[in-house]
Amino acid sequence: MRRIYDFGRRPAQRNYTVSDLQALKGPGKRLSMRNPKDATELQACVDAGIDLLTIGMDVTEAWEIAPTHFIGTGMTWSQFGTPDEILSHAIEDMRNGSDMYYTLPSYDVVEILAKENIPVQHHIGLIPTFSHWYGGLRAWGRTADEAMEIYRTLKRMESAGVFAVEVECIAEEVLRAVNEKTSIVTFSLGSGNAGDAVFLFMADICGEASEEDSPPKHVHAFGNLGRLHKQMYEERVTALKAFHGVVTTRNFPYLEQSVTMHPDEEEKFLEALDKE
Repeated sequence: MRRIYDFGRRPAQRNYTVSDLQALKGPGKRLSMRNPKDATELQACVDAGIDLLTIGMDVTEAWEIAPTHFIGTGMTWSQFGTPDEILSHAIEDMRNGSDMYYTLPSYDVVEILAKENIPVQHHIGLIPTFSHWYGGLRAWGRTADEAMEIYRTLKRMESAGVFAVEVECIAEEVLRAVNEKTSIVTFSLGSGNAGDAVFLFMADICGEASEEDSPPKHVHAFGNLGRLHKQMYEERVTALKAFHGVVTTRNFPYLEQSVTMHPDEEEKFLEALDKE
């Protein structure tokens, strides 16, 4: 555990620092990474020993649950319109305790953030937001020419100041080769066993998707929450039907769920009501 000051100038501890992640690059220790969307999922990640977290929830709330975890925050591509808005949001997140900031816009924006010493995370390979440009969702780096383009893009990101990158659906051989030639920390999502950390979505890990959802090739379910969700849905429908039935037949609320007057008070009330 490392003793640090966070970017908001508060004394803190972290399981990993930016420097630690850079030093871990290569064939050594492999880290796990998750993106919990709420407090319940975040607590589960902490209890399970997940190494790195990237969140979509309020970072100050996250620190109450995971005060010593390396946690990244960020933005969606369309969330802000100008570089100044992005910089303002990034500084606010870092001030609140974030350790890394995810952004998709141009290299110019990355340079602006990096010049303020903000650890910037970017994205390469399959970027669902930009899938229109490439004919839909597909894997990347399966040809030599495309693999070289991935390498050049990574080096350009490196020059712009990118600290870490989500590597999505890139051929494993490509990631293994280029990971040795860049200082950028790589988070593999569907890019094989060659990244510095391996990232997978909660729903995919826990088996929440149904067969009809046609999960992508890289998904492996380590649990079967889908079965429990289905059971919960069926129980919910059964309960609602029962409720509807007793309400429409005027049998609910039952006597034990109703409030009644004190003894003899109803008779007094009705007599008084008749006199009105």
